[in-house]
Amino acid sequence: MKTLVAAVAALTVALPAPAAAQPAHPPAAEHGWVTSTLRHMSLEQKVGQLFSTYVYGSDAANPSPADRTANLAAFGVETPAEVVDRFHLGGVVYFAWSHNLDNVRQIATLSNGLQAAALDTGHKGQVPLLISTDQEQGVVQRMPAPSAQFPGSMALGAARSAAAAHLAAEVTGRELSAVGIRQPYAPVADVNVNPANPVIGVRSFGADPGLVADLTAAQVAGFEQGAGVTAVAKHFPGHGDTATDSHTGLPVISHTREQWERIDAPAFRAAIAAGIDSIMTAHIVVPALDPSGDPATLSPTILTGVLRRQFGFQGVIVTDALNMAGVRAKYGDARVPVLALKAGADQLLMPPDLALAYDAVLQAVRDGELTERRIDESVRRILSVKYRQGLSRSPYVDVDAAVASVGSTDHLAAVGQVTDQTLTAVRNDAGLLPLTGADRSVLVTGWNNAAFNPIGRLAEGFTARGSRTTALPATLPSTQAIAAAAAQAARHDLTVVLVNKAWDTAVGDPRASQQQLVAALVATGRPVIAVAVRDPYDIAYLPGATTYLAAYTYTPAAMDTLVRVLHGELSPHGRLPVTIVAATDPATTLYPIGHGLTW
Repeated sequence: MKTLVAAVAALTVALPAPAAAQPAHPPAAEHGWVTSTLRHMSLEQKVGQLFSTYVYGSDAANPSPADRTANLAAFGVETPAEVVDRFHLGGVVYFAWSHNLDNVRQIATLSNGLQAAALDTGHKGQVPLLISTDQEQGVVQRMPAPSAQFPGSMALGAARSAAAAHLAAEVTGRELSAVGIRQPYAPVADVNVNPANPVIGVRSFGADPGLVADLTAAQVAGFEQGAGVTAVAKHFPGHGDTATDSHTGLPVISHTREQWERIDAPAFRAAIAAGIDSIMTAHIVVPALDPSGDPATLSPTILTGVLRRQFGFQGVIVTDALNMAGVRAKYGDARVPVLALKAGADQLLMPPDLALAYDAVLQAVRDGELTERRIDESVRRILSVKYRQGLSRSPYVDVDAAVASVGSTDHLAAVGQVTDQTLTAVRNDAGLLPLTGADRSVLVTGWNNAAFNPIGRLAEGFTARGSRTTALPATLPSTQAIAAAAAQAARHDLTVVLVNKAWDTAVGDPRASQQQLVAALVATGRPVIAVAVRDPYDIAYLPGATTYLAAYTYTPAAMDTLVRVLHGELSPHGRLPVTIVAATDPATTLYPIGHGLTW
């Protein structure tokens, strides 16, 4: 791992040459294993390989009573192992809310237990699982501490370093692999050209198609060649210009074909050129690609016509979660998995009713709507990924080794050094930064997160440098809380206020409480530093904030970088990877792509 830290320190490390696209004819050993395994599988087992879903419980065979009840309600059996066995599952997706991600030892043990269930020697044709999770880093990360918590995609876009993006993916992939997770749903290849995008935002590398393509390719190489896990570029054909969240509705993308080719397509082409094994679909309608009104997930024109034939992608197409409203808006839950397969998808992710979806696919084969040959095509792709993962030879993980490697000193050093490249100083009109002297009282307030506690981390950083510091979390504050924070600010020499999507008054902050908080703090006449810990667009809605930085995330490392930059111990290196436009006039640019102050 010494080479990893050295690479981050320099941030000029040469990336490995992009791998060739998937070969038309896999190597003989892979072909032999896939063919032999497929030959021994029943139709029921083949259909099961197509599905990947969550299961409730921290232990494969002995979940808690509450998780037994939840599994029984969702799947008709009580334990995660029984879910895998009943449906011959091809994959399992881990979440904290399904109690799969408590700590490193538990995760690795759960993975081994689920693999044992999948490989029950009492059945022929059994296949190891492909275990997955959403580990984009930044605001979307599932692994608990002490795992390496890198900044997310837009922060990496601000760093503008393919080496840093590669390294973040490699370290992340190694830690996931150590606990048995071989398919991170990352990187995000969407180009966030809509500042009001409710679902992508900082999950994207930025608004520049070339930058997004370069960093997508770098992360594919980091995950696949560096860490040996299966990268998943998402969300095809591009979710970066939506005004609707596909979790709750069906977005329509108005890009022309020329705009789509220029904005959305390059990152996916780059991922394929880098040898990516898997691409995730989007539940979005793109009339320029398919005028039928069907979401891309269910569109043969988009998945088979564009992604397979035009782009030449031969890897696994995984759907976005089938329990999302965007894919359920037009068809019933029994039709969606069948239509996704007919469109060209291979891996069916998280149907709302697994039994209904599984039976629907089986029935479609028996009725002749789907051929078994078509099922075999998808199963072959999935088996090929599992073979290349080494799962056919070594499906289990070393639990003690996982505990030793996840959150190791080298990994955490890499996190810090990558994060140091990302912070963007957007506005310093009052010349307040860098701070000089240490004899001051500081109020740290604004948005907070219980798990990461950025308010507390930042306050600790000021205290360690000699300030008399007060931490006052004020997440979406009430009128009374705003008044209390302003009263505190009036008694301090300096206030640092964290904001998180303060622009989003439609859903996230309907009372505009964060905007009101910043205005009240500024009105005290005391110096105020505003820091966006998610979308950098917030400055357009905080006209009184004359000192403003974009951290893009609220991880501990990001707060450590922030306090060092504020004190002049580190120069801010990040440059905006998006354009910030005026709140009332999108045609007016406040801060262009590439803007960033330093000192």
